[in-house]
Amino acid sequence: MKVLRPGRRARRRAVALAAIACSTALVLAACSSGGSSTNSTSGGGGGNAKNSSITIFNGSTGTITENFNPFMSGTALQPTLGVIYEPLYYYNLATTADPQPILATGYKWNDKGTELTITTREGVKWSDGQPFTAKDVAFTFNLINKTPALNTTGLAATAKATDDKTVVLTFKENSFTQEPSILGNQAIVPEHIWKDIKDPTKDANVKPVGTGPYQLKSFSPQSYSLEKNPNYWESGKPEIQEIRYIALDSADAASAALTAGQVDWMSSYLPGLDQLLKGHKELSYVNTPALTTSIFTCSSADLGCKGPQTDPAVRQAMYYAMDRTQLNKLAGGGFAGAGSPTLLLPDRDKDWIADQANVTAPQTADTAKANELLDAAGWTKGSDGIREKDGQKLSMTIQTVTGWSDYISINDTLKQQFKAVGIDLKPTQLAWNEWNANETQGKYQLSLDSIGLGASSNPYFTYQGKYNSANTAKVGDSASAGNFARYKNATVDAALDAAAATNDETAQKAEYAKVQTEIVKDMPYVPIYINSTLTEFNNTRATGWPTNDDKYAFAATWKAWDNGIVLKNLKPAK
Repeated sequence: MKVLRPGRRARRRAVALAAIACSTALVLAACSSGGSSTNSTSGGGGGNAKNSSITIFNGSTGTITENFNPFMSGTALQPTLGVIYEPLYYYNLATTADPQPILATGYKWNDKGTELTITTREGVKWSDGQPFTAKDVAFTFNLINKTPALNTTGLAATAKATDDKTVVLTFKENSFTQEPSILGNQAIVPEHIWKDIKDPTKDANVKPVGTGPYQLKSFSPQSYSLEKNPNYWESGKPEIQEIRYIALDSADAASAALTAGQVDWMSSYLPGLDQLLKGHKELSYVNTPALTTSIFTCSSADLGCKGPQTDPAVRQAMYYAMDRTQLNKLAGGGFAGAGSPTLLLPDRDKDWIADQANVTAPQTADTAKANELLDAAGWTKGSDGIREKDGQKLSMTIQTVTGWSDYISINDTLKQQFKAVGIDLKPTQLAWNEWNANETQGKYQLSLDSIGLGASSNPYFTYQGKYNSANTAKVGDSASAGNFARYKNATVDAALDAAAATNDETAQKAEYAKVQTEIVKDMPYVPIYINSTLTEFNNTRATGWPTNDDKYAFAATWKAWDNGIVLKNLKPAK
């Protein structure tokens, strides 16, 4: 059985997410999932909308812990965000589409970026029948403001509802960059319920009341069901009456459930997927490459990093020595996409990449270029073929997590590829907690990891966390804000500050061009490829899933917010 690692989430919540969202790393590329009717024969197939149901497997194994607290995104059950509770806007990170209005219909900043006025949707009701108003939005953001433990995005705003459909958020300083977190990544809660919850940081919220397309029907430690919210504001939706989330014991069990017609929706890497589908015409899939698998380097000697990887020439040599086509074939199943040295997504973000030569990384090895870089930096080959400089061998340890077999395969292959240019790579496998702690504290030389999706497709949300020196720390201290490479570059810091101070995309592009020039040269994160995000569907009971031609949502079953968009656009199969 091939085991893949879960997708990297916002690192601030990494421990909780890894424990809950991807607890066993299964075969799941970025956490697996699936869906089917309550059983293989019932569930309302045949287009009977009154009885229609599907089942979803989203990676849960073992006992399911009841938690529908929308403020506890690391431990709340996956459908909490997007299916039960909704944000003001939906950001489709699979495309460059504008944010889609959900609980809001308009917003406007003042010129200084210190005041955001939001117009809320009229005619919306909570699932208990109470009216939704701008006062609920103001309550939600004020609750976050006065409860530091809920404030995972650094939001510094107070809110006031000026009438039932208008709320104004006021900030102490320019806060344009808070926009996606405010509009697209915060569940709005009902004031009439949450004003009486004594501790919103711990309450499991076992009777959730939201505005989303579904509401909780039943719960057990093995599965739970949601049913259509009869008060849902979008007319005629959802058409699927019931959805059921199940736990399975293993990746093999997930594959078997899919092919047996017992699961309708799951996100898993299945070896020989195209061949499998030939025997099951009712199945389809979509691939949405999104996470940039990269070699993270402890890059700054000034901050305490030790080893050859602190030399930019070594990092550049690794970049050119890779045969990414071979790596994709051996570890990515041929489904991975080409990555970019800018760390952006080549297809989605091409317009943000200043130099078209940097849109994609080379797909075959350029050993001549790698050797040239190392020669010029003074690394000479010894009698054993391994380079050395000032008595130091060009030998580095690269860590990954035990059981992440695609990453283990990458490391084993890179060992052979790097040897051709005189680099000795030593792969190690660690428990997740140790691997994670090493990255956070800088106690590593190289680490295989992935760079995930930001709050929006604006490059700021990739660059700020990974490259701003404010988000790193000396080796031994926690860099939990995201700059695990211990990267410091004053030009990058200044450009990011300038980009954050404006909503003018032309001005932002000029600043990101400066960032890209520096990071492509310094290469603190060495991109390998955009890892596949394969999601499989059974079309027997429901149709209308996202396709490669119509990615109206990011289809992965582990992805918050998108699940609500997918589920309310499904139709019972005829």
